[in-house]
Amino acid sequence: MRGKHATKPMERVLAEAEELAADGLKELVIVAQDTTYYGKDLYGEPRLVELLEAIEKIDGIEWIRLMYLYPMYFTDRLIETIAGSKKILPYLDMPLQHASDPVLKRMQRRVSRGPTEELLAKLRDQIPNLVLRTTMITGFPGETDEQFEEMVSFVKRWQFERLGVFTYSLEPDTPAAKLDGHLPEDVKVARRDELMKVQQAIAHDHTQKQVGKTLPCIVDSHSGQRDDVWIGRSQADAPDIDCVVYITAPDTNPLTPLAGKIVPVQMVAAAGYDLAGVATEIS
Repeated sequence: MRGKHATKPMERVLAEAEELAADGLKELVIVAQDTTYYGKDLYGEPRLVELLEAIEKIDGIEWIRLMYLYPMYFTDRLIETIAGSKKILPYLDMPLQHASDPVLKRMQRRVSRGPTEELLAKLRDQIPNLVLRTTMITGFPGETDEQFEEMVSFVKRWQFERLGVFTYSLEPDTPAAKLDGHLPEDVKVARRDELMKVQQAIAHDHTQKQVGKTLPCIVDSHSGQRDDVWIGRSQADAPDIDCVVYITAPDTNPLTPLAGKIVPVQMVAAAGYDLAGVATEIS
């Protein structure tokens, strides 16, 4: 996404949310070019908290998932709102991209590692059962071995439950394309693979810790396999980009109107990033 921010007026967002809720939607995903910036261009100040408080009042919406939250406008009031909400999920997607200050500066990011780590510590401390999702980029022009290792140590320290890693891809006519120090593709890929190996261990450890717990899950679709097996997600997983839960729902079949419902699921096994569980109640 490029270009200047253009806030969609709050009344339009709420009208869309109410319409979706009337159609039976249970999970609403809030995403923007920078979600924490929402409203600043239109109202003169960020209005994400006000938007969330209004959405919380809409009957039918049970989960509110926040994506693309940059650190710069993440206020204490927003943290308090998330921590105190029964609908806003303890799942925050924050695309940090790197952890080395020189690289962040070349990326023209208006953040640095110190304040970001202060924010992460505050989020971990104040939001119970928080799941943090982020993305990192390897091989940005000029990235040194030492700067890459900074990113590795950062990921190890903060133990992101969900993390994606991408190699830098040159796009013509962008500021980054004009930088010196473009790295060979094999170096970018090797660094990506090394960081993903670190993350796989973190993610697998988190997944294993969920076995034995009973967690609310939203049912997305039938598995297309056994009659009583469905595919869903826990609060820790955004649609399409995160993990899934294979849900055994006794006495159901593909014609059972289960998709879209939120059901309690006892987790019985983990396989890679995904979980398998049994629905303990179907209403």
